[in-house]
Amino acid sequence: MRNILSTPLAAGALALLCAGAQADTGKLLLTGGVSSIEGAAGGGLTPWAVIGSNATADEIGGSAYLTNAGTRDYGLNIYGAALGIHDRYELSIAQQDFNTRDTGTALGLPGLHLKQTIVGAKVRVLGDAVLDSDTLMPQVAVGVQYKTLGSTGLDGTLAALGAKRKGVDVYVSATKLFLGQSLLVNATLRATKANQNGLLGYGATLGGNENRYSLQPEFSVAYLLSKNVAVGAEYRFMRNKLEGAGRAAGLGNGLRSEDWKDIFIAWAPTKNVSLTLAYVDLGVIVPATTASRKQTGYYVSAQVAF
Repeated sequence: MRNILSTPLAAGALALLCAGAQADTGKLLLTGGVSSIEGAAGGGLTPWAVIGSNATADEIGGSAYLTNAGTRDYGLNIYGAALGIHDRYELSIAQQDFNTRDTGTALGLPGLHLKQTIVGAKVRVLGDAVLDSDTLMPQVAVGVQYKTLGSTGLDGTLAALGAKRKGVDVYVSATKLFLGQSLLVNATLRATKANQNGLLGYGATLGGNENRYSLQPEFSVAYLLSKNVAVGAEYRFMRNKLEGAGRAAGLGNGLRSEDWKDIFIAWAPTKNVSLTLAYVDLGVIVPATTASRKQTGYYVSAQVAF
């Protein structure tokens, strides 16, 4: 979701390294990646080990982005910014605005928007995606995201399900760039309590205990078609924490969730600008009010980085 799922523009960016392009700052073109739906640099659905912005080891840089996503029953707008420090540390912030459309009306809450703020930090701990491209060593980073879901008319429902409105995700990402093959792959392992990325709160206690952390893998792959165009795909596993609570509340499988995935194309017209377009499949989201329709649709995102 990130104004509908920001896709791995970063992949295209990193792949541009094959052309040996270099930014005025001294950092190879687009090696800071794009902004994910949660603000961290990487692909659209998942963070990567790359550090956002065009800043090198001796510099401080920044990026800002806008994302819009739309599925059959929902809409998502996201904006945010990130700060890259010495190509090792990253600080980010993202604001998500999830429009429930007719689903909110079906719940007796017309005009319901779920708004979430995400503050993140990431540190590169091993490797260098570019300098180690001729070895098996990936670039590895550790990150944390503090998420806060704004108060809405849904607060009482979440409380009854035992879901909280604040949560913390911790993740480890490993990004490997194969310059000779124009290929980038990333794997992320996330410890989380989030329901639908946090848009439906964190954990649940009704009908059981889903307040413990679970480990969820996330994968990305990108292939460079030309020096500034890349295509790829992402897959993000989602823990189904709310379905048991929904059953206990008499909703059957009406709160079931499914994995997220996308297929994207990314274009970098200049070293400072990245544009991404993706087809996304978010599975079912609150199927009790959407007749279990798959939430497929589009994702577009634009980023400026310095």
